[in-house]
Amino acid sequence: MSNLELAGRRRFNFSQPFVYFVALALIGITLGPVIYIVLGGFRSTGALAANPAGLPDPWIFTNYANVLTSSSFWQQVFNSTVIALITTAIVVIFGVMAAFALARYQFKGREGLFTFFVLGLLFPVTVAILPLFILTRDLGLTESPLGVALPQAAFGLPMTIVILRPFLRALPTELEDAALIDGTTRLGFFFRIALPLSGPGLVTVGVLAFIGSWNAYLLPLLLLSRPENFTLPLGVATFSTQYTQDTAAVLAFTSLSMIPALVFFLLMQRYIVNGLTGAVKG
Repeated sequence: MSNLELAGRRRFNFSQPFVYFVALALIGITLGPVIYIVLGGFRSTGALAANPAGLPDPWIFTNYANVLTSSSFWQQVFNSTVIALITTAIVVIFGVMAAFALARYQFKGREGLFTFFVLGLLFPVTVAILPLFILTRDLGLTESPLGVALPQAAFGLPMTIVILRPFLRALPTELEDAALIDGTTRLGFFFRIALPLSGPGLVTVGVLAFIGSWNAYLLPLLLLSRPENFTLPLGVATFSTQYTQDTAAVLAFTSLSMIPALVFFLLMQRYIVNGLTGAVKG
C-alpha cells in the first residue's frame, strides 16, 4: 500500500458522517416547527384540517395582511421593543460596572460576592413572582414598561456578570499600569480601554438580555392587564384564545411575532459565539 493511500486513510474520519447526520437531524427538529408555523399562515383553516402536513395551495396572504394591518399588533411590537431596550440598557450598564469591580479591584469578600451573583443563576423568576408583584404594586409600577423591565434586568444581571468578568480580568495589568502612569484615572481606564476591549462580551450580554426580554411571558402576564400595554407574547396568547377556531390566523400571528427576535438573533449569532468563547478563555 502506497504512502498516499495510507495518508488518505488517516485523514478520513469515520465519525464525520455521523456528526453531520446528527447536526442535520437537530437542524430539522429545530427549524421544522418554525417552517410549519410560517407556511401554515399561508393556508386556510379548512386546508390545515384536511391536510396538516401539506404545502400552501393556493397561497393565501389574507392572514398575514390582517395581522400587519392590525393596530394592536404594532402596539404590542412597540411595547415589547421598549421593554426589551430598557432591560438591555440596565443589564449592560450595571452589569459591566459590577463585573469591572469584581474583576479589577481587590477587596475583602470579592469572591464571595461573585459567588452570590453566580447563585442568582439558580433562581428562576417564578420563585420570586409573588414578592415581585407586591413590590411593583406598592411602587406603582404595574401597567408600566419600567415595572416589567426592572425585574427582568435584575434576573439578567447574574449571567451578565458571569460572562463579562473573564473579559475584564483578561486585560493585562501592565496595560492598566501604563494607562495610570500616563495620567489616566481608573474611571478613564474603564471607559477608554476596558469597554472597547470588552466589545464582544457587551454585545453578547446585550443580545441575550434583549431576546430574553422579548420572549418573556410570566412577568408581563403578572404586571400588565390592560390590552394596550400587552407585549407580543401576551398578544399571541390573547389572539390564540380569541381566534381559537381560526388556526391559520393564529399561525400567521405567531410567526410574525417570532420573526423579529429570530432575525435579530441570527444576525448577532457570530458576536454571541465570539463573546462566549472569550468568556470561556478568560
